[in-house]
Amino acid sequence: MTPDRPSPAPAADPAGSPSAEHGYDALTIGRRIRARRQQRGLSLQQLAERLDRAPSQVSVIENGKRELRLSELARIAEALGVAVEDLLRAEAPDRRAALEIALEKAQAGALYRSLGLPELPVRKTLSDAAIQTILGLHQELRLLHEQRAATPEEARRVNGQMRAEQSRAGNYYPELETLARDLLARIDHRDGPLSHRKVSLLAARLGFTLHSVPDLPHSTRSITDAEHMRIYLPLNRRVSDARATVLQAIAAHVLGKDEPADYGDLLQQRVEVNYLASALLLPEEGAVEFLRAAKVQRELSVEDLRDEFAVTYETAAHRFTNLATHHLDIPVHFLKVHSSGAILKAYQNDDVRFPTDALGAVEGQQVCRWWSARRVFKSEDRMTPYYQYTDKPGGTYWCTSTIEAGSGGEYSISVGTRYDHTKWFRGRETTRRHASTCPDPACCRRPSAALEERWSGSVWPVAHLHASLLAAMPSGTFTGVDRVSMLEFLERHAPDPAEADGPAPA
Repeated sequence: MTPDRPSPAPAADPAGSPSAEHGYDALTIGRRIRARRQQRGLSLQQLAERLDRAPSQVSVIENGKRELRLSELARIAEALGVAVEDLLRAEAPDRRAALEIALEKAQAGALYRSLGLPELPVRKTLSDAAIQTILGLHQELRLLHEQRAATPEEARRVNGQMRAEQSRAGNYYPELETLARDLLARIDHRDGPLSHRKVSLLAARLGFTLHSVPDLPHSTRSITDAEHMRIYLPLNRRVSDARATVLQAIAAHVLGKDEPADYGDLLQQRVEVNYLASALLLPEEGAVEFLRAAKVQRELSVEDLRDEFAVTYETAAHRFTNLATHHLDIPVHFLKVHSSGAILKAYQNDDVRFPTDALGAVEGQQVCRWWSARRVFKSEDRMTPYYQYTDKPGGTYWCTSTIEAGSGGEYSISVGTRYDHTKWFRGRETTRRHASTCPDPACCRRPSAALEERWSGSVWPVAHLHASLLAAMPSGTFTGVDRVSMLEFLERHAPDPAEADGPAPA
């Protein structure tokens, strides 16, 4: 996918609260206050009187229902004759309190709420064994939920939601653009292609060394060892642009990405990392200046953007979608389509209608035979860009498509826009024009009546069954990364403690 919206910053806690300043948990603080009150032999009423508060207010605090300012916490600590640091300790005051805290947190979670069960009051009459049983059942439900969520259907659902967010944002994210500028400033790069030397220099500026190895696990594109500040890259594997692989590893580091917890997290990380890597390869200032000059000349071209910054056509097309709407006022769509007709990646904010499944997912769907993303495969001229107008149910669109080869075969990369904006693009004079009525099955998905009648009862195909149709998700992790191979790899390559192979200080 094209890069997606960065995760929003978490909402701030009340100003001056311990959780806001130190990341402490209000529920644990409340339980520690209750424990110290009981150890002092004070009733709720007596502590409330010392604090000049109503007992109900103190009860709310002890139950972790309200954040405390540090000044309030200091008053409570003084009333109890303990240090503030004692109330701020992260561990529960005793085993029973730890069980109660865990149960309350479980009941406050989305999984428990989704069950429609009433809240279970945590009373003294509720035994430790009962709480442990409830927590054990909750943990098993959580594991079952995670296993069910680790499905292609869940991934497609999340991906559809993220693509909708991209469309609303015009696929442009200023926070990532600013971060890219700051990183490029570290190596004094302002414009033009980012060389391999400068990519290596950026890695060194951030404290990394680069290591090309022959035994990188097949399930990974790169591995970053943050302990020893090493980035491992494949030595004998065909890579379309090694710079992009390094920059994606760097992007994951500077964005502070941990291992993803679910599909939403995984896809969010992927698109943010890809966006930042593209913004480093095609810096915003230089790319926008180049595109604006081309627009003035009515010569916008993805091919020219590719050549100007020495990147792959796919990278240039991705980057064009980042900049076209925000800087050029041109809504666009993007498609990466396998030669079989299946969509691999897609983006649009120009109202073009992609085929979708029942979950609203685009990936894996078949593109109409009359769209340029499919028609380009019939062109015998692979050197010249393919241009085409297509009359679709929502209007007429113009597209430019090209073909690139990858490990899975040939792919078409297409960028298109509505007819109104075609005047800015090279290739607008093309006479190629086709009509598509998809998603109407009669357009290209249903054979003609004559063909159906001619071959009825006389054909039995042996289908090429996709391995993913019946297969379970990879064991170990839903990302598909073989953790055993990965960790064994890191053990093999970890430097000896006495070895000093880190980069020289920049």
